Amino acid sequence: MIPSELLLQGYRLGVFPMAMEDDSIEWFSPDPRAILPLEDFHVPHALRRLLRKRLFEITLNAAFSEVIAACAKRTDTWINQEIIESYTRLHELGHAHSIEAWTEGRLAGGLYGVALGGAFFGESMFHRATDASKVALVALVKHLRARKFVLLDTQWLTPHLQQFGGIEISRNHYLRLLQRAVELPRKFL
Repeated sequence: MIPSELLLQGYRLGVFPMAMEDDSIEWFSPDPRAILPLEDFHVPHALRRLLRKRLFEITLNAAFSEVIAACAKRTDTWINQEIIESYTRLHELGHAHSIEAWTEGRLAGGLYGVALGGAFFGESMFHRATDASKVALVALVKHLRARKFVLLDTQWLTPHLQQFGGIEISRNHYLRLLQRAVELPRKFL
């Protein structure tokens, strides 16, 4: 297991771990780095219509273990048993959190990440029902805004994140934003 303080120090310094195919752990600090600017977060029109229907119930930290396990169940994954155990321990310590989207009492999608100061580091998301992870992401952003967080790190930019206003910034710019964000006195819950 990766020691919790090592994980947290990595996030403070702008690096995060991923499991490789041989189960070894490597640390990354992408340049450019992707973020979702909280003030410019964009909810696509079709998703806005879906949200009004309230098809999903949203919870926070209700099923962390289920969420991380579901995120790991992919053909191409960087989440191995060591990552699961390490982040589960961070969750127990109050630093890792999950957002869940439920439908008819079943977990339909969600995401997890790490909160430090006014920064949230999105790690992974999954869905079993169409748009469930998107609804969880919208709920996360709403929660972060209400808690006055200033940084939502997504590591790399994907087309999925671009539709929400995700952008790439230089590592140097990211590190400046990060330094300010982690020093803020914010609580996720």
